[in-house]
Amino acid sequence: MDKNTLIGFLLIGVVLFAFSWLNKPTPEQVEAQRRYQDSIAQVEMARQAEMQKESNPQQTADNSFENVPDSVREARLKSSFGVFAGAMTGTDDVTVLENDLIELHVNNKGGRISYARLKDYTTYDNKPVILFDGKESSLDFTLVTATNRVLNTGEMYFTPVKTHDPNQLIMRLNAGEGNSLDFIYTIKPDDYMVQFDIKGNGLNGLLAPSTTALDMVWYQKIRQQEQGLKYENRYTALYYKFLAGGVEQLSESKSDDKKVSGRLKWIAYKDKFFSTVLIASEGFESAMFDSKMVEADGIVKEFKTSTSVPFDLRGNEATTFRYFFGPNSYPLLKSFDKGVPSDQQLDLERLVPLGASVFRWVNQYFVIPMFDFLGKYIKSYGLIIFLMTLIMKLILFPLTYKSYMSSAKMRVLRPQVEELNAKYPGQEKAIERQRATMELYSRAGASPMAGCIPMLLQMPVLIALFMFFPSAIELRHQSFLWAHDLSTYDAIFSWSKYIPIITPYFGNHISLFCVLMTATNIVYTKYNMEMTNTGQQQMPGMKAMMYMMPLMFLVFFNQYASGLTYYYFISILITIIQTLAFRYMINEGKLLAKLEANKKKPQKKSGFMRRLEEAQRMQQEQAKKQQEQKKRR
Repeated sequence: MDKNTLIGFLLIGVVLFAFSWLNKPTPEQVEAQRRYQDSIAQVEMARQAEMQKESNPQQTADNSFENVPDSVREARLKSSFGVFAGAMTGTDDVTVLENDLIELHVNNKGGRISYARLKDYTTYDNKPVILFDGKESSLDFTLVTATNRVLNTGEMYFTPVKTHDPNQLIMRLNAGEGNSLDFIYTIKPDDYMVQFDIKGNGLNGLLAPSTTALDMVWYQKIRQQEQGLKYENRYTALYYKFLAGGVEQLSESKSDDKKVSGRLKWIAYKDKFFSTVLIASEGFESAMFDSKMVEADGIVKEFKTSTSVPFDLRGNEATTFRYFFGPNSYPLLKSFDKGVPSDQQLDLERLVPLGASVFRWVNQYFVIPMFDFLGKYIKSYGLIIFLMTLIMKLILFPLTYKSYMSSAKMRVLRPQVEELNAKYPGQEKAIERQRATMELYSRAGASPMAGCIPMLLQMPVLIALFMFFPSAIELRHQSFLWAHDLSTYDAIFSWSKYIPIITPYFGNHISLFCVLMTATNIVYTKYNMEMTNTGQQQMPGMKAMMYMMPLMFLVFFNQYASGLTYYYFISILITIIQTLAFRYMINEGKLLAKLEANKKKPQKKSGFMRRLEEAQRMQQEQAKKQQEQKKRR
């Protein structure tokens, strides 16, 4: 080995030594890595404990130590569960918390809310609205002790502790010698919100020293509260809001699961008109969501969330939540953000499905304010819907009039269009015929698009109302005429037998407002087709398709809210009346004379017409080339 090689090896060694020394982890980094490894071990132990629990659901502390002397029982419990041995046995009693709006039962086992009832509401069959009861819901936290025992609060018994505040209840999980884990519930008068705090007392040294968070599993079955299980299913879903972002949801139409890595502000188990929402002050960590469709009487879906929340092992700070047990009322949910900075708002009103983008904007700033304003002075919601329809029609009147005038112009020019059809017959002259027709419309000042644009501008309002009426809890149990509940279908005839194809899509009933809507729609379609007949050739089957659409709406809307089909019925009826009034008031002879006068004026073509004519010219040239190529062959 020569001198240069030796020096090279020495320099490499010096560099490696310096690199290792400079990159040596600090004591803080070593401790952080140890906590990370401990956390992984805790998660794995919790997973194994959950698997063991699922495989042996009957294996609990109560039945594991039956038929043994008390002294042996206590010794075995101490050996298996350490300082929490005393919490493994107890009585399955409940403590009631309530105000004028809600009634809650807090169970000793698990220290959880096991029953929630909304006092001001009843189900479709006049029973109390109970969000969940007993084993239909659970909220369990995983505890890892300093001796690496993995425990689940759902299997442990808490002791209720009354305080000087009658609206507060402490559920205490005793850990011996004055140490405990407290679940603190605080309910306020006339409020659907319940504060839920988790606070440790003397747990430092009893739980794993690396504990900075608690793993949590929240499960709930969603009860059927409304008439029509399939219809209610469409509006039942698991929602969640990111800590610094928007609101998202799982699928409503099928079983779904999703893993979310971002931090979350709240998680909601939403039914059509009621929700259970868990809000975390410091946010939830990454979560795994699961939504299942359920084929069971009285149950709509099952929701499950696996996540974790921050926890102060020393007990200096509480882990704070808020529970919401209440109706999906837009004004109520919106009120929780009143006076709150925009970056801290809950956005719970997103639980009310009002449509996306422009449709939601129309509902928020136009439809809902008008609905609420009329509701202050009018008790009948059927009358409110009628007045809203009139107001909508008045607002949209200029667009409706413009659309009618466009179709009237096309109609009075129909004889001239038919002459062009006779002049350019057959498919081979279709391009010439179309070009001549468009030139006629251009010279007369008529445009086929003029009638379509006003109709398109009305679509945001129509779609917004389609989203609003089925979601408005104010219509729930409100009767009008023969409809006993405007939030569900108004069946005039029902049957119980399952009929293939019909039952899954149409249901086992016939809704009268839906039938009336369909009948008026068919009348309007027939009348409108006669009025908009411009003399141009139509696609084969187009007439039949136009009549099929109302019949398809009959199938689609038969299970929808009668408030919605009632609105569409009134809206179409008013449209027919408007059309008849326009036909009576507008002198088509004078209109034709005006169009004939337009032909004599110098024509100033719009950019759209120029582009359309250019496209037609290019299409005609292309067709000629194709014909010439066919002749050469």
